Amino acid sequence: MSVTFNNLGPDFYIKGILNGEMAVLSRAITLVESLNASHQLLAQQIIDGVLHKTGNSFRLGITGVPGVGKSTFIESFGKQLISKGYKIAVLAVDPSSTKSKGSILGDKTRMEELSNAKNVYIRPSPSSGTLGGVTRSTYESILLCEAAGYNFILIETVGVGQSEVAVSKLSDFFLLLMLAGAGDELQGIKRGIMEQADALVITKADGANLQKAKAARSEYAHAMHLMQASESGWLARTHICSSLTQMGVAEVYDMIMEYKQFVTTNGFFEKKRKQQRLDLFLETLDSQLTQRFFANRGIQKKIVELREGQDLQLLQPFSLAKKLLDGFLGNSD
Repeated sequence: MSVTFNNLGPDFYIKGILNGEMAVLSRAITLVESLNASHQLLAQQIIDGVLHKTGNSFRLGITGVPGVGKSTFIESFGKQLISKGYKIAVLAVDPSSTKSKGSILGDKTRMEELSNAKNVYIRPSPSSGTLGGVTRSTYESILLCEAAGYNFILIETVGVGQSEVAVSKLSDFFLLLMLAGAGDELQGIKRGIMEQADALVITKADGANLQKAKAARSEYAHAMHLMQASESGWLARTHICSSLTQMGVAEVYDMIMEYKQFVTTNGFFEKKRKQQRLDLFLETLDSQLTQRFFANRGIQKKIVELREGQDLQLLQPFSLAKKLLDGFLGNSD
């Protein structure tokens, strides 16, 4: 019998999520992703109700250049996690159309074997035009998955771009996937992304490409060593692997577990989680203030007047902005 989710209160969702009901979890994430004000209010009530069951997973952020095989790697790595007894969730953020806001949402088809496995939840989500695909809803989706009992969360981002650094604000370990042929690719990688990476893995290291992958590993390792030392004290690693043959996949898992032990022991793990929560709070505060400012009818009217009537050469941007902000903060009705 199908479940009707319309007009259901937060208690229904909270109970279903804590019981690990996948259909209820999916619907709750849909509420989180919605821009509807009533949906957002309900989503917040649900999150507040399950918050005490969150924070108990390991969060792995994965990014890489287009064509590197992120989804294939996740399927291969996911099977490794299943063999270790983990209950895993994959939050695969797909690029949205800047015109239609539509999204391909094809990750489930690219992870066919993993999506059919027990104790696996795959959620393709549109980035809704957000550069890098890392949004507020992604973090809240992580919390919901944790409350549902998923203890290893994989976050697949859109691709390599400057804003991909934002993945470090959601994950415990940031994994950068690259292809062989380091000379050209190194020119295209933003320094900030490599500085944030806890490890770099060269994929598709099989067949005739194996030797190229080994050579690329040496070049990447040299580049990584030129980066500033991590605050955690962890020295970024470079590995090669093949999702086709499974070569190196177990070694990547062992490395991540070594990292987890290292940062848990020295206290950095919890320190980073605390800093992430603070950063997300400040970013959300900034975003909401901006939205409310531009939604104010008086501000909207003033901006229209500036665009249509005033000689912009006489406009003093900083003093006018301060005047508008002072007026808005003094009376935000």
